Amino acid sequence: MDEWEMWEMHDKVRLSAGERLALLQIEASLRQDRRFARRMGVARPGVWLPVAVLLLGVSSVFVAVMGLRTSDPALLWCFALLWPLTLLQAFRLLCRAARQRPTPGARITRWL
Repeated sequence: MDEWEMWEMHDKVRLSAGERLALLQIEASLRQDRRFARRMGVARPGVWLPVAVLLLGVSSVFVAVMGLRTSDPALLWCFALLWPLTLLQAFRLLCRAARQRPTPGARITRWL
């Protein structure tokens, strides 16, 4: 039996309602497992968000301090543009950290 015949037989197989439900539950739990997705090459490690929050926070503080010391409107406008972006990324980071883990007693995230 070659591959084409196997695919034709595969199309003729029908799953019962219980089997379809079990398959959907398995697929849903696999989609939620980040470690499995990372091993399969689907998800990236996600180290860029904490780095981005750190860099945005440092740059926002630097621009704010320099803007206040020199009273340069350009620096103050840069701070006005950077600060909401910093808050948005920090909020995303907190949401990621607060997301519940499927196993009790697990760390909040792999970097905390």
